[in-house]
Amino acid sequence: MRTRAVFPMKILALEFSSERRSAALWDGAGEVAEVAENGGRRLQAFALIDEALRRAGWEREAVECLAVGLGPGSYTGVRAAIAVAQGWQLARNVHLLGISSADALAAQAQADGCRGRVHVVINAQRGEFYSAGYDLGPGSPEIVAPLRLLAAPEAQALAKTGLVLLGPDLHSQFSTGRILEPSAAAVARLAASRREFVAGDQLQPIYLRATTFVKAPPARLPLS
Repeated sequence: MRTRAVFPMKILALEFSSERRSAALWDGAGEVAEVAENGGRRLQAFALIDEALRRAGWEREAVECLAVGLGPGSYTGVRAAIAVAQGWQLARNVHLLGISSADALAAQAQADGCRGRVHVVINAQRGEFYSAGYDLGPGSPEIVAPLRLLAAPEAQALAKTGLVLLGPDLHSQFSTGRILEPSAAAVARLAASRREFVAGDQLQPIYLRATTFVKAPPARLPLS
């Protein structure tokens, strides 16, 4: 298992897919500055970004790449992060990267010293969970079970196998597991080894359910 090369680029990372919203800066040499907020109805995206820039001593013009945690998770939060990235690219012509929030959680657990087989589990609401399996060794996390939706009984059965479960808000659903919130710092570290840049309109939330639309009824004509 190989560790991917890290490229010298100044990165702004956004991770809004959970109740813990965060912005982080990667300076190209391995140093990360992260600012986070928890919960609340209003997402103060630019307040987080500006505070991270202030702590790092950067101007906005210094950002060369913007990396976004694409979920799965809060659809509204992910869409907000994507909107910021799209606007930033239009204004500054920066590179954009989309990063799976599940991949970032696995990388975060690995950086914290977790090793072996783990499953990232994220509440998908409607009695379902997003789940992906990883093998955490000395190199980059290896995906051993692709991200998919699990019904609640399947998720509970997975918890009983003895595998390590990690993710946000596990204790409200499972008797075991390691609580781990998505982190912009982890997104930044993953982005530092990637070059799959995309245009703004190619950034899409990771959302495994089929999208359905209800056709609006035809407008009523005014009575003459």
